[in-house]
Amino acid sequence: LPRTVPTRAMVNITPNVAFDSIAREMRCKWSADNDKASLAALQDVLDKHLPTLKAVKGAKGVQRVVCGGCLDFKIITTLDADSFGEWEGKSFEPEASILEEMKAIDGVSLVETQTFTLMPM
Repeated sequence: LPRTVPTRAMVNITPNVAFDSIAREMRCKWSADNDKASLAALQDVLDKHLPTLKAVKGAKGVQRVVCGGCLDFKIITTLDADSFGEWEGKSFEPEASILEEMKAIDGVSLVETQTFTLMPM
């Protein structure tokens, strides 16, 4: 029997590139100094704001990426494409607070954000 999948509105970038999810990433570099104290502090910031990020209307999930080799720390919040504009209109709340808290941590650098599309393949 054919598998039925619920249909969602897809957005096409080109005729052969479509997506149904948009993600917002907050990222920075951390330092291995002081027994990785900056990484521990970044996790505390995420823990503090995680319930708010998960509660964003249309949120599909929140992921944390840590690379011990290149010292990346990333928070990625993924929303369905239909809901993303509303969150963007609210300045990705609580993003401003998260970024300020990240910047205040000794050993954290290159605090940035990026928006991108996601599509399971």
